[in-house]
Amino acid sequence: MTAAPTLTWVPTIDDVLDAKQRLSGVAVRTPLVPNMQLSKRYKANVLLKREDLQPVRSYKLRGAYNKIVSLGSDELANGVVCASAGNHAQGVAYSCSALKVKGTIFMPEPTPKQKVKKVRMFGGEFVDVRIVGDTFDDSLAAAVAFCQEHKAQFIHPFDDAKVIEGQATVGLEIFEDCSESIDYIVVPVGGGGLISGIIGVMQQLHPNVKIIAVEPEGAPSLRRAIEEKMPVTVDEIETFVDGAAVKRIGDLTFGVCFNSIHRVVNVPEGKVCTTMLSLYNDDAIVVEPAGALSVAALDYLAPEIAGKNVVCILSGSNNDITRMEEIKERSLLHEGLKHYFVIRFPQRAGALRYFVEHILGPNDDITHFQYSKKTNREKGPAVVGIELKDQDDFEPLLQRMKAARYFGEYLNDSPHLFELIV
Repeated sequence: MTAAPTLTWVPTIDDVLDAKQRLSGVAVRTPLVPNMQLSKRYKANVLLKREDLQPVRSYKLRGAYNKIVSLGSDELANGVVCASAGNHAQGVAYSCSALKVKGTIFMPEPTPKQKVKKVRMFGGEFVDVRIVGDTFDDSLAAAVAFCQEHKAQFIHPFDDAKVIEGQATVGLEIFEDCSESIDYIVVPVGGGGLISGIIGVMQQLHPNVKIIAVEPEGAPSLRRAIEEKMPVTVDEIETFVDGAAVKRIGDLTFGVCFNSIHRVVNVPEGKVCTTMLSLYNDDAIVVEPAGALSVAALDYLAPEIAGKNVVCILSGSNNDITRMEEIKERSLLHEGLKHYFVIRFPQRAGALRYFVEHILGPNDDITHFQYSKKTNREKGPAVVGIELKDQDDFEPLLQRMKAARYFGEYLNDSPHLFELIV
């Protein structure tokens, strides 16, 4: 049996105060604001820590700058290197430009174009961006190899003491704004740098607060590590929540997290999308998928948080507008309002009209239709997407299709076939 890890290091308050001083004039002190809609919904006092309002629109600037500015001139002689799906890259790029340090930044292929563009904008002449691999871990391997070859300084996105101390200033600001009145802090987790910094601050200043870790369901590296009592590599991950899609939690961060987290919540990607749309529609807050994780977790924490003071960290807002159709689609699928079928249409005139008039409900809408007529066959298959107004309309729709012998296959429950056809 693997022994549980022991806590060997956390950032000290003096270290975090030093980081706060270094970040003065670079990272802004972000507001901690109550949210009326969420407070009413969960019968709690819900406050949002708006790290989406940083100059690079995420908290990652804190750790990146604190690390780079702490290095000596000899260490910076060959420049710095990082791997990132976007936000850490922007923090490093911003820091390189501010400190006039040469940086090489490796980013995975699925990174939203908006994030790549921002990295180049923030870094300017000081940064070289290289797109490598399908995941963060692919880019990380390329970045480490580059460092070894060129003897450059690697700026880890999370598994580094100075980076964690920079991220810890988020926790320090929360404590300074709320003292000991906070009951829960809900923190998005990818590699664990932010939550490790917050744990370090709260263990020393407010040990009674409960820290909730939130991961995407498709990238459960922290949950798997806790189950195994050591960091493990998740073979396959869903990269949609790109800011938190990490195959392996950090070694240093896992040591901080293992015995210090109250609970780990894994949120489905579709729920993240629903939360993104809700934050925008209800509060005009634009967040990226990772930035919505903490708020998305509240459904899974109720009623535990009822009557409590709860801080949710909105970690970033670097979302590409071209992803909005996918975000809406994933949300509708998760909410049970979007369904895809293979429909077996009789190959006769009027078959589609019958389907529309007698099988679809009055509030059902066809949003996708793909059909090719097959000669010499009694029936021809079509892929049909149907959007409902209410979840309860699904079963009656299914029964009408089966009764009329139109039903072929339900694609939502066949993810590999769904991705291939739709």
